[in-house]
Amino acid sequence: MRCFGSFCAGQLTDSLPKAALVTHRVDLSLCPDVPALGNSVSCLQRSGAARLHASSTGEVRLILIPLKHENMQGRRWPIVTLSIIALNILAFLGTHWTIETQSANFSPKRFEVAKHLLVLAATHPELTLDDYSRKFVEFISSQYPKDWKQLASSTREPVDEWEENLRQNADATALQTEMDSLAHQFEEAQQSSILGHYAFVPAHPTAISYLTANFLHGGWLHLIGNMWFLWLAGFILEDNWGRAIYSIFYLVAGAVALQFHGWMYPHSFVPLLGASGAVAALMGAFLVRFPKLKIEMFWAAFYIRGRFKAPAWCLLPLWGLVEVFYGSLFGQASGVAHWAHVGGFLFGMAAAWGLSKSGLEQKASAAIDEKVGWTADPAIVQANELMEQGKLAEAATKLREHTAARPDSVDAYEILQKLCWRMNDPAGHQAASVKVCQLHLKAHNKEAAWNAYQEFCNTGGEKFPVATWLELCRYLEETENLDRAASEYESLAAAYPGEKQSLLALIAAGRLCLKRLNRPADALRLYQAAAASPVPHLDWETNIQTGIRAATEAIEKVPSLA
Repeated sequence: MRCFGSFCAGQLTDSLPKAALVTHRVDLSLCPDVPALGNSVSCLQRSGAARLHASSTGEVRLILIPLKHENMQGRRWPIVTLSIIALNILAFLGTHWTIETQSANFSPKRFEVAKHLLVLAATHPELTLDDYSRKFVEFISSQYPKDWKQLASSTREPVDEWEENLRQNADATALQTEMDSLAHQFEEAQQSSILGHYAFVPAHPTAISYLTANFLHGGWLHLIGNMWFLWLAGFILEDNWGRAIYSIFYLVAGAVALQFHGWMYPHSFVPLLGASGAVAALMGAFLVRFPKLKIEMFWAAFYIRGRFKAPAWCLLPLWGLVEVFYGSLFGQASGVAHWAHVGGFLFGMAAAWGLSKSGLEQKASAAIDEKVGWTADPAIVQANELMEQGKLAEAATKLREHTAARPDSVDAYEILQKLCWRMNDPAGHQAASVKVCQLHLKAHNKEAAWNAYQEFCNTGGEKFPVATWLELCRYLEETENLDRAASEYESLAAAYPGEKQSLLALIAAGRLCLKRLNRPADALRLYQAAAASPVPHLDWETNIQTGIRAATEAIEKVPSLA
């Protein structure tokens, strides 16, 4: 005999299709709440426990967790993001244990109804079913065709006394009456559960489930994982889009992700729940809006662990491709709604692009600036009034006149920076970002200066003023952001090969790689580049040669593999 989960042909009294029973608890979970053909509660519990154990102790060897990104500050409190997180936690606390009980302890009555409905439908396909029960029967018969054929056989043993009596009744009217009664009881039992009513079921979606399914979760890890990703990607988008646009985006994204999965599995009775479809949309929007922003990742493999940083354009598309791969390869069998993630991710990218091109994002960002960045300077007030009237070019002229007279006005440059973004003027935005950064450094506000530099990079800026750039590199080193410091030192040296700061950057990067990052090969390359620099370096020659020798010795000490 061939088994499908615990649904085995020829053992109908103990058969339970795995896909119709087990509550999965990872990511946007596929949490079946559908009793199938068995009448043994212990068999159900054993089947569910086995699947949960397999999910938690599978062959996963590599763990990747995002810790933070380079722009963890906003202009105001992310009230919407925090409220969504709070609602998810409250919904989980209010439903989790009830869902657990309903999923693991089906009453004998529900088992009997589902079993008899399937037996009657298999043995008397001429009977009429209502839409709800018909979809359920079609789902089971399509998922387990061989077992369904066995069930429909007239030569097998009856499953119980009810079927024995059924076989003695050839009256079509009586059989249809029994089918109608079973179908009514089945739908009533299913709709009485939390998952049946509030989770998203592709075969019969309800309007409320497009909202509520995004606030239900299958377990603590499922909830915590989704909320952490929501926080990382959500608060920065709320800060840029404003609370109204962000709220609408989140709710629509969750519904779109669910519907995308529904399109892929239109006949599925497996309920979906979890926020990760909407969170995937936030990730897609993050990729479009902040492609160069670096994300710090924690990784662990076996007993080895570490951290690394990579830009969003490198990490997030890779994640999307993995979701497409697993969705194509495993479908629903993995217990994760991969296609809901893909749908959400694509929607997030498209929506972020549309918001940027339509100008809505720029208007919302400017409105936030006006609320939190008010100043009494008359010239800045006039510029703000011109911006409200939509006279962006005149406002930019007013601000430039003001900064010419007051070159130390960081407020004016910050508003000019945002204004250039609204005007789709990347060159103007980058020039203003440079001035903002320099003024913050002058005021010893290095963190704000670093944020201004990131704004410069996020709009495509590449060649920052060399002296200011070097100071920012030293700030990174002071704050123990050593990998980024070494990377910025090297970028500076490549951008300004003929400047003195280039030589200093190469030496500093070599020192970090050698003494702090344990990368002697990189250190040797950097010291050798310093030695070959066209910048006169007689005063630094001793340091450079010492670094070359130390890096060479460190490389020689590394054991080679046979």
